[in-house]
Amino acid sequence: MNRRVSLIGAPTDIGAGTRGASMGPEALRVAGLAPTLEGHGLEVVDRGNLAGPANPWQPPDGGYRHLAEVTAWSRAVHDAVYDELKTGRLPILLGGDHSLAIGSIAAVARHCREAGRRLRVLWLDAHADFNTNLLTPSGNLHGMPVAVLCGHGPQALVEMAGSVPAIAPRVVRQIGIRSVDPGEKRFVHEQGLEVFDMRYIDEMGMRHAMDLALATLDANTHLHVSFDVDFLDPEIAPGVGTTVPGGPTYREAQLCMEMIADTGRLASLDVMELNPALDVRNKTAALAVDLIESLFGKSTLMRERS
Repeated sequence: MNRRVSLIGAPTDIGAGTRGASMGPEALRVAGLAPTLEGHGLEVVDRGNLAGPANPWQPPDGGYRHLAEVTAWSRAVHDAVYDELKTGRLPILLGGDHSLAIGSIAAVARHCREAGRRLRVLWLDAHADFNTNLLTPSGNLHGMPVAVLCGHGPQALVEMAGSVPAIAPRVVRQIGIRSVDPGEKRFVHEQGLEVFDMRYIDEMGMRHAMDLALATLDANTHLHVSFDVDFLDPEIAPGVGTTVPGGPTYREAQLCMEMIADTGRLASLDVMELNPALDVRNKTAALAVDLIESLFGKSTLMRERS
């Protein structure tokens, strides 16, 4: 795993339906993300926060809320993440709402295409985020990034990676899904997205789900993790705008992160939808930092493997 890490803040809730995710980057910093990673021997550089348009808080237009503003933020994220990858660093995008993943994963896809590497995207989320302007009940673009990245969305966003689509559905593995709109559900099935929802995890266990999600990774695979904090059960992570009961427990989430770390393939990361305005004494940010630490090598393993 790359030991040179860059933190990039994207303080906006432009794609969300609830205000507050714009404060997420600072909450992660306050919770000690940089020194925690440095404690594992990583070289951490904090690039500060990107700039972009303010949230105008307008109703949808053509099925999209704030499309121009989301596009501007996505472009800023794309350029910042792409620059870090070009210089051989591991970017960690601190959100901000999950529409920002359009920019980050577009940059990763472009980098992989130019470097001749395979891409695997793990989408840790309560939601499939596979809506379109024709399917969305809200128009909020944070419910659309996976669809946009797979080529289903407005031209300005789907072309961001320099090719259309940025990614194919087959490169995505979704973990922890438990809230999907009816039309979105049909579209997910039509497109063949691989989803390990909470029923699957309940029946088969997190270990089995992650074994399948991480299968066939090799030395030429770039592993991108897009971690929406609402992936977690709201009992342990209340600081998100779209809580959905029945998410992974602390131990299930730790196992998920440790198994990702075990691959040694993590090459870029999003941390999204942390909303300090809805949190309790920054506990969700502290938990997020704890789990990110596990992605980078903290382990509960106390005995030697056979």
